[in-house]
Amino acid sequence: MADEIQTGAAEEAPQAKNPQFHIQRIYCKDISFETPNSPAIFTKEWKPEMKVDMDTKSVKLEDNNYEVVLTITLQAKVEDQTAFLVEVQQAGIFLIGDELPEPQKAHMIGAFCPNTLFPYARETVATLINKGTFPVFNLQPVNFDAIFAQYMQKRAQQAQAEQAAAEAPLQ
Repeated sequence: MADEIQTGAAEEAPQAKNPQFHIQRIYCKDISFETPNSPAIFTKEWKPEMKVDMDTKSVKLEDNNYEVVLTITLQAKVEDQTAFLVEVQQAGIFLIGDELPEPQKAHMIGAFCPNTLFPYARETVATLINKGTFPVFNLQPVNFDAIFAQYMQKRAQQAQAEQAAAEAPLQ
């Protein structure tokens, strides 16, 4: 009897739709490696000044597919001369279902997808530097969740400031 009640209740309960997320494809969109001061740079003592820049952008494709591109630019300078310049655009196409609320979808696109792409970009950067015969360099892990949270906080503050300015009485 208890089994009948549980079975009946399970059949009558509406089935919750699980949020849809699938990685459709991960690929290199653009790769660049330059050593503008070689071979002279190889004769200098290797004490580089490293500059790393990262950026993400996304575009909605058809049928809930989004392309997310993580761009990493790394420049190494020795004695004010560029030893190497690496730029990698690691991209992915992700299916993100409509059933996700907008804040959660924004988090997926702004943090989860870049977290997925980062290991691929990191490996590509390390391989390019190695093939250029420079010492090993590994990018440090990045907390895209924290970066996304800061971005959202900054947007909220800007929206509050704009609202306050719009509500201020004219003098």
